[in-house]
Amino acid sequence: MELRQLRYFLAVAERLHFGRAAESLHISQPSLSQQIRALEEELGVQLFVRNKRHVALTTDGEALLPYARRLVALADDVQEEFAERSGLRRGKIRLGATPTLGGHLLPRVIGGFFQSYPGLELTIVEDGSDRLARQLEQGNLDLALLVEDQETQGVAFEPLLHEEIVLALSPDHRCAGGGAIHLRDVRKDGFILCREGYHLRSLTLSACERAGFTPRIVVSGTDIDTALRFVRAGLGVTLVPEMAVGEVPGIAVARVATPTLRRTVGIAWNPHRYLSQAASAMRDYLREALR
Repeated sequence: MELRQLRYFLAVAERLHFGRAAESLHISQPSLSQQIRALEEELGVQLFVRNKRHVALTTDGEALLPYARRLVALADDVQEEFAERSGLRRGKIRLGATPTLGGHLLPRVIGGFFQSYPGLELTIVEDGSDRLARQLEQGNLDLALLVEDQETQGVAFEPLLHEEIVLALSPDHRCAGGGAIHLRDVRKDGFILCREGYHLRSLTLSACERAGFTPRIVVSGTDIDTALRFVRAGLGVTLVPEMAVGEVPGIAVARVATPTLRRTVGIAWNPHRYLSQAASAMRDYLREALR
């Protein structure tokens, strides 16, 4: 059974006239009659009672009518849906982002995208870079803004910006208000660390090791915003991306001279999975906005 045959059947059923139905379909009447006969043969029933003066639906024709209408309507819906998707008037994007990027970077740059594509819907999933990379591999995300490290090897990663990692401390800390410090200068301080799976946690532990000490961890398992609250309460220090600390009240910032700490932020996707036109448009937009 072909969708075309169902459309032909509906045209005749609505007009009860083969000539007018053929005219509305822009085909010849013999071609229309041939397709209706083919449909009747496939279904094993007679759909119309027809003579020179009269065309009417049979009982079987009346039984087919609601199904044909539903099937044709569904087909039209599919065509309309994908026409809108191809025109980026409709569609969904699943974008992963680390909490810092999702909370501090995306709100500043994403507005222009929705001005261009107001019909698209964005779902943001916040997590650590390691887990976001795994979600990309599993097909749970279309794109992810994450930090380049060894865990991004299974996905395509395009660097977009480089950012300095700074030390956040309370304003009355001995290192506040001075110049750049050596990380070993705070080796006796308590450290506040993000939860497992966050790139910032592994970066902090690695940086302390390179500076020649093991950090004394006083709080572990937080996100960056919560870590900064603990710093503001005077409980310790934490390494954070510069964009996260900005103008946060009650927090002082010290640049770290040794070892120098920077991270590379980029857009990632799974090259082995289909990327929708909406997701492709988002990737192109972020490329331009973040560069």
